[in-house]
Amino acid sequence: MKTDFVLVDFENVQPKSGTFLHGVPYKIKVFVGAKQAKVPLEVVRTLQAFGPSVEYIQIDGHGKNALDFHIAYYIGRLAAQNPGARFHLISNDTGFDPLIKHLTAQGISCQRSKSLGATASLQPSDSELDLERVDAVIANLAKRKAAKPRTLKTLRSTINALFANQLSERDLDLLVERLTDRGAIDISDGKVHYHLSP
Repeated sequence: MKTDFVLVDFENVQPKSGTFLHGVPYKIKVFVGAKQAKVPLEVVRTLQAFGPSVEYIQIDGHGKNALDFHIAYYIGRLAAQNPGARFHLISNDTGFDPLIKHLTAQGISCQRSKSLGATASLQPSDSELDLERVDAVIANLAKRKAAKPRTLKTLRSTINALFANQLSERDLDLLVERLTDRGAIDISDGKVHYHLSP
């Protein structure tokens, strides 16, 4: 499975929300400047939910672009260690764009966004993510036993809540379709019937 890394230029952007990333296998690295002694509580609370998938990296040195060079180093190192990895750089700094262009030319997937919430592409729609989401939904439904949603409308709401209410209608359509294709559910007259392993 491909690994997705989110690298946050914290000197440049302080993310206020990352809830839409819940349920997807991101590894988040927050790069903090040498003079940044504190991280706002709001940011810590947002990122704390990702547990060990989040790492804070405070650089030692000072100087123009010092933090940017650290980010560039980590992208190179992580790309070598994780072939096929995808990188999402969160920064307003357009100085990264030539590096991103070069990485893309080398076959390394990398893009820059101004904020965690500014790009839909941080929600990959590839088959790997679809499969992970379907597995998560099935596991959640199996735990509910007799309390499973009985109507399609309630099922869609339940699935959306599992992913912090960040799924689009298209995402929900695809997930319901995948659940049906896998034989986990069937739907007739708006009613949901389950075929989950005990």
